[in-house]
Amino acid sequence: MTIPPLIVTLVLGGIAGWLASLIVGGSGGIIRNVIIGLIGAVVGHFVLGAVGLRLGGPFVHSMVAAVLGGVIVIVAGRFVGR
Repeated sequence: MTIPPLIVTLVLGGIAGWLASLIVGGSGGIIRNVIIGLIGAVVGHFVLGAVGLRLGGPFVHSMVAAVLGGVIVIVAGRFVGR
């Protein structure tokens, strides 16, 4: 039995968004965490790629990129919202 990739992506996005909100302090539900994690993954991979960093294996690199990007997205959202 295999787990569909979309479900894995959504779960990992939710975990990354939740971790990012723990780091910078924030609240929100599971939907917000998934959205932050998914957008954060794109932003984080772009930032790490631009800097030229590659951290650990593919899973570790992707999670670190998603959490880092999530933090950037939350902070940018707060900055724009003011």
